[in-house]
Amino acid sequence: MYEQLRSSINEIVSLTDEEWEMCKNNFRPKRMLKRQFLLQEGDVCRELAFVEKGSLYSYTVDSSGNKHVIRFAFTGWWLANLHSFFTAKPTRLNIEILEDSELLMLDRENHEKLLKEIPSYERYHRVILQNAYAALQQRVENALGLTAEEKYARLIKQNPEFMNRVPLNLVASYLGMSPETLSWVRGNFSG
Repeated sequence: MYEQLRSSINEIVSLTDEEWEMCKNNFRPKRMLKRQFLLQEGDVCRELAFVEKGSLYSYTVDSSGNKHVIRFAFTGWWLANLHSFFTAKPTRLNIEILEDSELLMLDRENHEKLLKEIPSYERYHRVILQNAYAALQQRVENALGLTAEEKYARLIKQNPEFMNRVPLNLVASYLGMSPETLSWVRGNFSG
């Protein structure tokens, strides 16, 4: 365990062996099974999750009981409700395990400690947050300005693993379309 985390960090910054050991020692390993909840609506998000192996997804549920998928996280990705994590307010999100997963959990106190004590770790997290914000902005722009076919084509190009690892009803929800529309788009896709 910890190989994916070290690889993720090394893609952006270099840590000394001492910094890596300090960093690693602040994470708590956690194994979770498919369909378990990492976070449920009404809870306060107290930890950031790094996906060492597996996959998760976050979603909200509307008053009619419909799931609205916000984000997926695969091996090497981070997932949390940052608003709840930084404000200590209850979340409206659910984070559910999509595949049996091995996670590395980091609470706020240890996160702040690492940011303060390891400048390279702070840079790593700044870059991760910048990339996450840019991806979120792109997702909003796609949702507002693309046709169903264009949304699907971009998803396949940017994240080909979605179609092999994510149930189609969740892909449809993530793309903001009905499963029937997704089926039609997939049937007519020439990408």
